[in-house]
Amino acid sequence: MILPIVAYGDPVLKKKGKKIDKTYPKLSELLDNMFETMYNAHGVGLAAPQIGLPIRLFIIDAEPFSDDDELSEEEKQVLKGLKKVFINPKIIEETGEEWAFCEGCLSIPEVREDVFRKERVKINYFDENFKEYTDVYSGLAARVIQHEYDHIEGILFTDKLSSLKKRLIKGKLTNISKGKISQEYRMRFPLAKKGR
Repeated sequence: MILPIVAYGDPVLKKKGKKIDKTYPKLSELLDNMFETMYNAHGVGLAAPQIGLPIRLFIIDAEPFSDDDELSEEEKQVLKGLKKVFINPKIIEETGEEWAFCEGCLSIPEVREDVFRKERVKINYFDENFKEYTDVYSGLAARVIQHEYDHIEGILFTDKLSSLKKRLIKGKLTNISKGKISQEYRMRFPLAKKGR
């Protein structure tokens, strides 16, 4: 089932997610719905807060990035197979040089800005079967994970922008929260007038 994606301005996007365990109700169904929702919106990642759930869970499928001609064959292969579920993740360390990449977010449509992040990330997490892993990712794979991880920490990519950039996009962000945008996927707007 395709779920509405929560738009910028909803308080759930600023909450730190709570851990879940194996008894979380209908987890398998939730994950199926999240993947269907993400694919419908042409995203490469989706965090639970983006569908209104303040829990420590996100999914990624970075395969669309594997078409980038500027990437090495090795990185393309990593991205091709990078479809994962991250439950109760904890970033252990971020290393390497900071590099800029133009990021967007399904909760903030029509806004894309350069965000600086470290090039490598070491992360501990559980998969959908609650099997524990500690993995290291780099490049675009690390960036997708860092972006989604921020969501469960109550951080949006726009929070990482300079105060000047934030001022420049303030009007766009206000319009998004009020539902004054056109997008191709279902969204839930916190400040939209009822009965529209």
